[in-house]
Amino acid sequence: MTSPKTYKEAGVDIDAGSQATDRIKQWVKRTSTPQVLSEIGLFGGMFDLSGLPEREPVLVSSVDSVGTKTKVAVACNRFDTIGVDIVNHCVD
Repeated sequence: MTSPKTYKEAGVDIDAGSQATDRIKQWVKRTSTPQVLSEIGLFGGMFDLSGLPEREPVLVSSVDSVGTKTKVAVACNRFDTIGVDIVNHCVD
């Protein structure tokens, strides 16, 4: 068995993800406030925290999933480390 060389071969459909993001943008924009500094679909959402005492504070937040890591864990029959990378991604 050969290893996938592209996201699509690994089961990740980037175009479908982009289309889903485009479909929900109108709904997300309805919840926007002046503190929202970025559009949906970027790596991280940015939120103005200027009410805090720090100089020009901005919260950058992202949500991610384990994605293809699940397939790798199944192939290796090893599940004890599946969440480590995603925790590091979200905490950093």
